[in-house]
Amino acid sequence: MSAAVFAFAEDAAPAARLAAELGRRSNEIALHRFPDGEGLPLVEDVPATAILYRSLDDPDPKLMPMLLAADALRRAGAARVVLAAPYLPYLRQDAVFRPGEPLSRDVLGALVGPAFDRIVTVAPHLHRTSDLTPVFAGAPVSVLSAAELLAQEIGSAGEPVIVGPDAESEPWVAEVARALNAPHLVFEKHRSGDRRVELTLPADIDVSGRRLALVDDICSSGGTLAAALRALADRGAARMEVAIVHALFDARTEARLMRAGARRIVSTDSCEHPTNAIHLAGLLAGALRQEL
Repeated sequence: MSAAVFAFAEDAAPAARLAAELGRRSNEIALHRFPDGEGLPLVEDVPATAILYRSLDDPDPKLMPMLLAADALRRAGAARVVLAAPYLPYLRQDAVFRPGEPLSRDVLGALVGPAFDRIVTVAPHLHRTSDLTPVFAGAPVSVLSAAELLAQEIGSAGEPVIVGPDAESEPWVAEVARALNAPHLVFEKHRSGDRRVELTLPADIDVSGRRLALVDDICSSGGTLAAALRALADRGAARMEVAIVHALFDARTEARLMRAGARRIVSTDSCEHPTNAIHLAGLLAGALRQEL
């Protein structure tokens, strides 16, 4: 089957890595901006299957051009349009927690699902949603785990302990730990605001002199991870590092984590960031080869 990868300019580097893994060409989507701010994507040389690579960090200005590009690809001849979105936003709001709030997960699904024949993503920030396909209007959603890649980057030197910031992180923290044949532990978290968290560990947990690797799916404000680092430092940890799937934080947050005791911070390239050390192209390609 004829196939190619398409991407906007800001996603050109990871899209090219994906295309190389698939042995296909990578085409840049030109984006014209009208004076009023509207965007007009332009696509060329469209094959039967178009894989649209789009990371949706900073999602609001990216979503509309992505949807227009999907339509352009179909009108230019693509019989099948697949979205490779290593980071998908708006999934944490999977319920209306207070009157007046939207159900963001379902709004995103209703917008994006009908535009694509299939969606591939990595470690979406889910709490109570086990299957995203119904959310995305029946478009099959492949959810990939980055645990093995994080484990490879952390490595087994120094017999690390893998640490999660809260109970919700336990299943995939355990997955990273299994890949390294390493122990793991998780904090109990109490949140009193977007940037105010309190973390506790059982009193009998001994991490003194140990190498600790904190892993999380998303880091934005860094409040939880900074609190975890300080708590572990108070327990006598010898070396602490942070491994993140989706790096959504700024330089001030990075400095905050280093001040809290992190010796190293690494992330995947799901979102462009100076800490990117792990490429997802091979993982994504493994899920997308059936489209070729």
